[in-house]
Amino acid sequence: MMQSEFKITRRHSRQIHVGQVAVGGNAPIAVQSMTNTDTSDVTGTVAQIKALQNAGADIVRVSVPTLEAAEAFGQIKKAVNIPLVADIHFDYRIALKVAELGVDCLRINPGNIGREDRVRAVVDSARDKGIPIRIGVNAGSLEKVLQKKYGEPTADALVESALRHIDILDKLNFPDFKVSLKASEVFMTVAAYKKLATQIEQPLHLGITEAGGFRAGAVKSAIGLGMLLAEGIGDTIRVSLAADPVEEIKVGFDILKSLHIRQKGINLIACPSCSRQNFDVIKTVNELEDRLEDILQPLDVAVIGCVVNGPGEAREAHIGLTGGTPNLLYIGGKPDHKVNNEELVDELERVIRAQLKNDE
Repeated sequence: MMQSEFKITRRHSRQIHVGQVAVGGNAPIAVQSMTNTDTSDVTGTVAQIKALQNAGADIVRVSVPTLEAAEAFGQIKKAVNIPLVADIHFDYRIALKVAELGVDCLRINPGNIGREDRVRAVVDSARDKGIPIRIGVNAGSLEKVLQKKYGEPTADALVESALRHIDILDKLNFPDFKVSLKASEVFMTVAAYKKLATQIEQPLHLGITEAGGFRAGAVKSAIGLGMLLAEGIGDTIRVSLAADPVEEIKVGFDILKSLHIRQKGINLIACPSCSRQNFDVIKTVNELEDRLEDILQPLDVAVIGCVVNGPGEAREAHIGLTGGTPNLLYIGGKPDHKVNNEELVDELERVIRAQLKNDE
């Protein structure tokens, strides 16, 4: 299959473990999302976590705003087998509670917890239980002293905020953390990550925060995360969308697939269609995507509507369809058999699933 000559050299970072998932070092870049259910709704939250896991998520973050939600988190943790990050702000007691209940990572900014003894209590608990911490800096919640110093969110302000929290963990001799520096402005986010990447050895969790709805958010995330990933920066990613969290996982893997970083699921190569097409490309692709959502194994599938670009793309894919009279299906880069329009989707699905079964 077609290979890119461009090779990404990853920034080498200290490896930590979020549950059974390695983050940093030479580990695959992890794709994660966050639940948007009420955490106290155990049944609904568990269902959403399982949907995210079925979509391919490696890690899921759950907001735990109260001690009551922490009790629910304990029930949720017992019902799933994917690493869970607890998102906690300000109240150190919540962090201590979820640590007891088996959390895999604490998303908590040490500088926001309060007194030194409270910070030490959380860090000691994390150390004793082997739980990493994620420092999460967000342009929308910068410390007041930094807002006053910089006047508005900037890349330098984000980095300074992160270093303030990192300094607390350094003084407590706790190196097992990862850091995120998120803003809704793409260039600010990219600049902040690039600056911090040269100053610490810990893993970086990438994201463009509050990126917007499905379309705009996917575009902004692809640009921002793509710029960083192409330079080897980033160990975990989250695509933040005002949409079903499952879509965040799909877009995340699409970004990684486009950069040849990580392959999961069908990589569908399709033409935009034009008057040369011999079948309805858009309808065919939409039906295929719906039918093949359950497949997590990597496979390149080309669906091209005409004989101009079709044969070339079909030869480079594992399975390829080119329009013609009739249409021609390629398997392993070679013409295999003809398919009429009425059987296109059924036959493509059959051949794809048969190919994956043979590859097992």
